[in-house]
Amino acid sequence: MSEDLERIKEARKAWEEGPLAKALKKFPYLNAESARFYSPDALEGFDFLEKVGFPGTYPYTAGTFPIEPMTGLARLASMAGKGEIPGAGGQTRAAIYSGYGTPEDTRDYYKGLLEQGGRGGPNLAFDLPTQCGYDSDDPLAEGEVGKVGVCVDTLADFEIIYEPYRGDLDLDNIASNFTINAPANVIIAMYAALAEKRGVPLEKLRATPQNDILKEYIARGTYIFPPKHALRMFRDSLVFLTRNMPNVNITSIGGYHIREAGATREQDLAFSMANAIAYLQVGVDAGLHVDEFAPRFTFNAFGGSMELLKEVAFQRAARRMYARILKERFGAEDPRSMRIRQAIGAHIGPSSTTLQRPLNNLTRAVIGAVASVLSGGRPLPFPPYDEPLGLGWSMEALQLAQDAGRIIACEARLLEYTDPFAGSYCMESLTDEIENAAWEELEKIEKMGGAVAAIENGYMQREVSRSAYERQRAMERGERLVVGVNCFTGENELEVTTNRLVANPYDPEKRERAEEKQKARLQEIKRQRDGREVSRLLKELESLARKEEENLLPHLVQCVKAYVTEGEICGVLRQVFGEYKAVSPF
Repeated sequence: MSEDLERIKEARKAWEEGPLAKALKKFPYLNAESARFYSPDALEGFDFLEKVGFPGTYPYTAGTFPIEPMTGLARLASMAGKGEIPGAGGQTRAAIYSGYGTPEDTRDYYKGLLEQGGRGGPNLAFDLPTQCGYDSDDPLAEGEVGKVGVCVDTLADFEIIYEPYRGDLDLDNIASNFTINAPANVIIAMYAALAEKRGVPLEKLRATPQNDILKEYIARGTYIFPPKHALRMFRDSLVFLTRNMPNVNITSIGGYHIREAGATREQDLAFSMANAIAYLQVGVDAGLHVDEFAPRFTFNAFGGSMELLKEVAFQRAARRMYARILKERFGAEDPRSMRIRQAIGAHIGPSSTTLQRPLNNLTRAVIGAVASVLSGGRPLPFPPYDEPLGLGWSMEALQLAQDAGRIIACEARLLEYTDPFAGSYCMESLTDEIENAAWEELEKIEKMGGAVAAIENGYMQREVSRSAYERQRAMERGERLVVGVNCFTGENELEVTTNRLVANPYDPEKRERAEEKQKARLQEIKRQRDGREVSRLLKELESLARKEEENLLPHLVQCVKAYVTEGEICGVLRQVFGEYKAVSPF
């Protein structure tokens, strides 16, 4: 084999100095990067079982599971068409990330989804005041109530949102998602309290709180407390959920947000792994074995781009890297602990969509969905083409995205082949390059003391800002081309649009009236509740919060049952923990 590799290396050198050099001289606007060609010499010593393995087995490079369940979508659709499986292949929209205005507005939105045949539970987007731990009547919330998600101040709001979910769609028969981080424990407490009021055992609840606070310091910014205190809150939810709500996921880690903020592909992977290590260590330090809780860790998604082959390689590298961390660093033995579970595989990322000529975003999203399938994920074209146009995707955009995924599965039949690039000289080389770069970056963070230290000294924030700046400059210089934005923008180019067949499900007038209505209801709730009990519970919360060893979640359940507001709870914790002050990224 070594003789064969030497012959290949000699042949490559002759090719580079001969035909390739002549071609580059003939076309001066090209360079060697435009003609990358991988051959066996790039994978010298390649061990298939060590590097790839089989789908659903360590190191999970080829796929998280042995087979993707959606592979049978074409068969199910065919059977549904013949009436053999009534309803199979129908549209189910209840699980889409959603929420706006008042709890009543979001409740009515979900009612509409259920009437269309949906059966999934709420996938809640919260408004900014809720995400930052402020009540709707707080002066700092003015102008933001109900704007980018639903406002939730008390358990009463949760009770309203979940009114449509009764009978065979009660809490023990659905799953819910809560996209919230800093005050995630308050929302978890509300879900537990709602279940207890309905007589639903906590162990039967299924949900996924995002609960990924570290990425908020790096990217999104909806943090409240300093990182170390925030990790104490994470510890409380990790332990409480593991012991009392075993079917509720503990976290949904989001490298996606870090890349959207400007991070490179390698930074996205390294920073995500650093955060995951910090969360895993919290559980171990709490006295739990990693296999007790790691199977309930999920990943929301990693970031994405239009570079299809690199995104396929990224997903493969991420699975291999995470599996190695769990097995070698934390001593995991349960295969479920080593798997990356994520709802969205490879995708383009909303930052790859454009306001200009928005229908082109459908083409872009399809490229992302193909990358997802080729890397062991599902054919989910994301986001819908009208992502840049405003809050709330149109039903038309959702229909096109859904159909695009169906075409990939049923007509292109790409799901019939798992990890088709396995063993490819190009793909295995790209996977190694991305993983090696991420390990190198992760080692830098580890030398600083881990994710929390790298946040406190501002390293990760500065790196993301620097990368975002470099990306924008590359676009301005024309080194990064975006069709319809900085190229192919002549006067003869057409701005193609589509007709709206269905009204946007997010009523803009309701969004505008949400703040006034929510303030009035909150005032009424405060008038009707037991004020003395509220004061007692808040005083006890302050006392418990000062004791590091105390798990606050059981007490938070009692607080929300008495209709203590999220803002009141977070206000007490601000007094005890303090507030995080952002480090300058420059």
